[in-house]
Amino acid sequence: MKLENLSPKSGSKKRRRRLGRGISAGQGASCGFGMRGQKSRSGTGTKAGFEGGQMPLYRRVPKLKHFTLVNQKHYTTINVEALSSLSANTEVTLDSLLEAGILTSNNGPLKILGNGEIGVALNVKAAAFTKSAAQKIEAAGGNCEIVTK
Repeated sequence: MKLENLSPKSGSKKRRRRLGRGISAGQGASCGFGMRGQKSRSGTGTKAGFEGGQMPLYRRVPKLKHFTLVNQKHYTTINVEALSSLSANTEVTLDSLLEAGILTSNNGPLKILGNGEIGVALNVKAAAFTKSAAQKIEAAGGNCEIVTK
């Protein structure tokens, strides 16, 4: 076998399409690009992702990191350490905390967070508890009750 005897397999090499060489050639005149418009002109056309001036999909969707939640839940939060000033066996609700002056504003349902320590037994009724908050309240002899509207 010699270098001059090598040739590609028959049928693997296809002749390129000759455009604009008359109607008998099969791709004459408009060369299969239609009559008019942006995609019939010479040149590269549009960049990838271009949608005709409409805001493209890659700019409409949110990017990575810090997605804003559409229906985000807003809670009135309070730490366990703020509840330690209350007397034992007190029923703790959002309204009772507002009356006592421990909370100053109502930003939604009450959520108890677990920062700090608590030494008194309380009956806490809230919309949500963190795991550590629930453990600390129950370890002090109190109980946690989840209240929904």
